Amino acid sequence: MCPGLSSRLLCLLGILLLAACGGNKPFVPVTEESTPQRYPESEYRTVAAGDTLYSIAWEAGRDYRELAKWNSIRPPYIVRPAQRIRLYPPSYGKKSVGSSYRVVVAGDTLYSIAADVGIHYRQLAEWNNIRHPYVIRPGQRLRVTRPGTLATATQQRSTKSPSRAKTLSKAPPKATATGPWVWPTDGPILARFTPNGANKGLDIGGNRGQTVRAAAAGQVVYQGSGLRGYGQLIIVKHNGEFLSAYAHCDRIYVEEGDVIKVGQKIAAMGGSGADRVKLHFEIRYRGSPVDPLKYLPRK
Repeated sequence: MCPGLSSRLLCLLGILLLAACGGNKPFVPVTEESTPQRYPESEYRTVAAGDTLYSIAWEAGRDYRELAKWNSIRPPYIVRPAQRIRLYPPSYGKKSVGSSYRVVVAGDTLYSIAADVGIHYRQLAEWNNIRHPYVIRPGQRLRVTRPGTLATATQQRSTKSPSRAKTLSKAPPKATATGPWVWPTDGPILARFTPNGANKGLDIGGNRGQTVRAAAAGQVVYQGSGLRGYGQLIIVKHNGEFLSAYAHCDRIYVEEGDVIKVGQKIAAMGGSGADRVKLHFEIRYRGSPVDPLKYLPRK
């Protein structure tokens, strides 16, 4: 055999042996981390065309006056496209939470508790293994600090009473200064208000094109389809504390800024953004949803 050929065969044999040894090494797949890194939600919202301060506050579950205060916006509360709106108080993310846990009381929602303690509702849901639609019940114990952190006893004592006082101050009054309320349309109630936030108002059945009326006198502060899940929507301000909303409309007969009377025809019922023809009607007091049946006349 040619010496050169023998050398090449020996080299080839060595390479094959090395490859065989390498093949005995267990395969370790390269995968992404099972839990991706989470980044906090933005504390701001950029104004888009068609937005108003009222619609932004409605979407965020806030009182429009809070947003105005945090963003130094004065009446008539004009916002412009590309403007950045702060959705949380300036102290958000900087203040320490007094108690590690909070007991749910009647009227609480995951959103209201998150706002009360100064954290994002998605953080609160994650810490308590609560999934969408974020239903909570009176008596339920919620962690309001990140797992692994503890509040001092001094902090717990100092914050318990103010928190309760704040909850009491948010309770809606039994009577309103808006004048009489009327039913916004005629038809069967398909879904009622639920205190846990699963349904923030009433779903009323009817026929496409059926009249939708203003439930109380006020001023139109938003009309459009920019809020996800509401379809064609009208928001009416009745005074400084009460707003009402009329969702899934087919046609809208009012414009932003219009002053309307109680019972005035403002829209036609439709099914925009919904699974069927219906009117979704909400009343909010200081930014928080309340049960419309407590204000509407008995049928």
